[in-house]
Amino acid sequence: EKGIATEIAIHSHAIPNQWPRAVLEEIKSYCTTVPSKAKQGRTDLRDVDLVTIDGADARDFDDAVYCEESGSGWRLLVAIADVSHYVSVGSALDKEATIRGTSVYFPDRVVPMLPEVLSNGLCSLNPKVDRLCMVCEMQVNGAGKVTDSTFYEAVMRSKARLTYSQVGAFLEGRSKKSVPKPLQPAIRELHALYQAFAKARGRRGAIEIDLPQTKFKLNEDGEIDRIEVVPRNDAHRLIEECMIAANVQSAKFLKRHRIPGLYRIHAKPDPDRFNDLRLYLVSLGLKVAHPDHVEPRHFTELIRQTADRPDAASIMMSMLRSLTHAEYSPKNIGHFGLALESYAHFTSPIRRYPDLLVHRAIRHIVRGGKAGNYDYAPKEMERLGAITSGHEKRAEEATREVEAWLKCQYMEQHLGDEFDGVITGVTNFGVFVQ
Repeated sequence: EKGIATEIAIHSHAIPNQWPRAVLEEIKSYCTTVPSKAKQGRTDLRDVDLVTIDGADARDFDDAVYCEESGSGWRLLVAIADVSHYVSVGSALDKEATIRGTSVYFPDRVVPMLPEVLSNGLCSLNPKVDRLCMVCEMQVNGAGKVTDSTFYEAVMRSKARLTYSQVGAFLEGRSKKSVPKPLQPAIRELHALYQAFAKARGRRGAIEIDLPQTKFKLNEDGEIDRIEVVPRNDAHRLIEECMIAANVQSAKFLKRHRIPGLYRIHAKPDPDRFNDLRLYLVSLGLKVAHPDHVEPRHFTELIRQTADRPDAASIMMSMLRSLTHAEYSPKNIGHFGLALESYAHFTSPIRRYPDLLVHRAIRHIVRGGKAGNYDYAPKEMERLGAITSGHEKRAEEATREVEAWLKCQYMEQHLGDEFDGVITGVTNFGVFVQ
């Protein structure tokens, strides 16, 4: 039956997918346009050429960017939908968002964290309409280092909804018209800024794993018609780097003001698991750092060393499996994979509850509050860190199950066919083949 795999996953993982009556009552009063009263007292960015850059099939747009030359570097604006304006602490909406924790993206549908009136409406930075946003404005020098940053509440009007392929075609010189002419200078500056960020990332030694992303194209019966590899281009990477920069500044802001918030933490590899990886790689004739001294750059060096080998995919998967899972916590231990001392999630409050908590903390300080009179105590933040990490894991397991189901259904029509493959892992229950 169409969509049955998703239905089973939703129920077996107890993913909330019905809106309680209290939430439906609460959103009744929401209109489709931003009330003029809500725009008062905010920085007016409606004349700034902010744009959204997303996948062609994206339905919610929670981040917009703008870049211009400034001195020997750049001025970068990252504007994020101001979800905290609409979802107040302790409201029915807020309680439901805590229970959901994250939007869950299945191949055939999305179970959103927030109702559509917000996720696809008031909190989606649609083009040519006024929207409330929280802005991280950064000054970046020529070496890709953020020298200054400030946060403020604003009102904006996105100038265009651009896609990765449109921006990619423009930057690669394949199309002069895929980006509207008035917006082209800002896109060129964004690209120049990205190149500086990328060099800084290389110097930092962040792990560079550029795995191909796959996308399921479903037919009318909800079965896989084909599986496509989505090529990543500089448009994907520049947005990624801008979001990382804003996330880093958010984490530094939380730390500086000593206000409870959730950091995105990624611990060093577990010594035992890394030792297993080390023994495997040494047996292949590779030099590997000792578990006590391993740094992110060692992973990147290994990826570069083995890129041309026939077993590169297998080596990369083994390295991925040795890494720990990133989590949310009020205790900042840094992010190993990105080689960063402080990192938080600020850029997707429509679909991730930790981002909404980060927005609330920033907004509290921006409005003149102090850490002492904030809505959340450190103990409560610890509880929310554990809950949101659990919800993220639940979403990943549920989507993985549905994808596995659909893949099996798809491969049924190829029984007896032969394919070339690479074994990327061996376990007690079988082998992984790519």
